Amino acid sequence: MISRISAMIAAIAVAATLAVSPMVARAQDQKPAEQTAAPAEAAAPAPAAAPVTEKSTENPYSLGNIVAHGNVVDQMVLAILAVMSMGSWYILFTKLWDTTKLAKEAKEARATFFKKASLQDGIKTLSETGAMRYIAQSAVEASDHHEGALTENIDHNTWVTMNVDRAVGEVNTRLQGGLGFLATVGSTSPFIGLFGTVWGILQALTQIGVAGQASIDKVAGPVGAALIMTAIGLAVAVPAVLGYNWLVNRNKAVMSQVRAFAADLHGVLMGSRQVKR
Repeated sequence: MISRISAMIAAIAVAATLAVSPMVARAQDQKPAEQTAAPAEAAAPAPAAAPVTEKSTENPYSLGNIVAHGNVVDQMVLAILAVMSMGSWYILFTKLWDTTKLAKEAKEARATFFKKASLQDGIKTLSETGAMRYIAQSAVEASDHHEGALTENIDHNTWVTMNVDRAVGEVNTRLQGGLGFLATVGSTSPFIGLFGTVWGILQALTQIGVAGQASIDKVAGPVGAALIMTAIGLAVAVPAVLGYNWLVNRNKAVMSQVRAFAADLHGVLMGSRQVKR
């Protein structure tokens, strides 16, 4: 790490030296000429010094200038992309937390739940707000309350299986929440940025046509500022696409552990029709 920092400092120093050396050489070349012209100018009275005005160093085609002084369309495009980006990162972090928590619960449940004397004792060891406890309670309640005129036509095994599958499906649905937003951002944000680019180029060409000048300095700046929109659109889309694919694979791995726990629980319930209290 220290070597990388040292290399970065050295590179900055070299770049600064290369940038300053032409200015120093130019100043040294101009100094003799000024000394030669000094005696001739000494006889004439010096003219009044003109007021010095500082030139603005602000880049008129930077992203900050577009945000501060851009037209309504550019600002709306940037606002939409900003919302998409914040939403994507929020979903990525929250889903990472959810999958990590669920994987930990599934691992602990498979290690401790089935070692208890009864299912009720095992349920007490699970987190009250966890998905594993929800699945276990749903399965036990379905096994205990298999009555009613309509449910009597369904055998006990099928009834418990339906309730366990329903609980696992609800957990999977909650886990998949937000992935649609990531897919939408990944597929649409490049086109939104491209729309901002097309609009910016259209405005730049309109101004050039009105002014009647088409030199490179009149074209490069506005077109470059418009292309920033495309770059921002890609910067929003790439994390969303990568995050979507990563979360899909992670959810599959976590749900396989959840389904394994549900299958073991179903086997225990089918092996003993009476749940110990």
